[in-house]
Amino acid sequence: MARIVSLGSALQDIYLVDHDDLVATSIGDTAIFGKVLVGSKVDIDRISYEVGGGGVNSAITFARNGHESIFMGNISRDSAGAAIIRRLDREGVDSSYVKFLERKTTGTSVVLLDTKSGERTILTCRGASEQFGNFEAKDLELIEPDWLYVTTLRGDLDTLEKFFRKAKELNIKVMFNPGVGELAHPKELLRLLKFVDVLNVNKEEASKLVPGVVLTELLYHLNGYVPTAIITDGAMGGIAGDGSEIYRFGIYEDVRIKDATGAGDAFGSGFLAAICSGKSFRSALIFASANSTSVVAKIGANRGAMTGREKLHPMPIQKI
Repeated sequence: MARIVSLGSALQDIYLVDHDDLVATSIGDTAIFGKVLVGSKVDIDRISYEVGGGGVNSAITFARNGHESIFMGNISRDSAGAAIIRRLDREGVDSSYVKFLERKTTGTSVVLLDTKSGERTILTCRGASEQFGNFEAKDLELIEPDWLYVTTLRGDLDTLEKFFRKAKELNIKVMFNPGVGELAHPKELLRLLKFVDVLNVNKEEASKLVPGVVLTELLYHLNGYVPTAIITDGAMGGIAGDGSEIYRFGIYEDVRIKDATGAGDAFGSGFLAAICSGKSFRSALIFASANSTSVVAKIGANRGAMTGREKLHPMPIQKI
């Protein structure tokens, strides 16, 4: 069992689920929910209240896999914040390092979900999850984790650097899944990668950091910055290398996607959960893919998170 800190966002996700009024309609190269007209009243099939956010999603995966999971993130003292705390408690996630912000609401997303296609549009008010500068990296001295898992901090590179430097000082390993805010500053972000042990990005994100067109090129360049790099490429699978092994992998299973929210979080946290459970690099990639597949097969960003006790079937994966 490992002790893992997840630093990132916490959101309440409110799903508006429908099978006909939210059907996607193509207009040129884009698509809209074509039957929702301005000024109209639309009857939907049901509402589902879930919790999400990169920090919460990953913390739940770690806890379900038997690790000591600690979540660090901001919420407020409102009904959405209470729902997040209740869910963390039920999942066995330590929420003692959660901070409550005054004059802010807990981050909330409204997800318009078409059950026929699995397509969704997300309207998000970040609220308390919009900032992270109130967290102290010195808390890592008290927690003494084995790993620090960081999702997007909304581009707060100062806080990111403080936590990375403290982790390095304390010999805490770091896995990082950057977001849009961090990727908007590629030069500064590349400078911080010297503190990162495992980097998890998709192909588009990788191309913003290093030169290259194909996955092997991108991986080669990223491995010049981090010991282990994972690049996912949607339905095409992905590629990963840890300095001694490189694997090209496909998807775990071709399932009907009910909700793609949280797929990336499920892959990254699934990989680390497996590594911390003593799995090999190859086996961890398989579990990561399976965990992501399980999550997108259910509504909610973490409802389908696996426990590590499931029996997995073979998937396309090749050492190169």
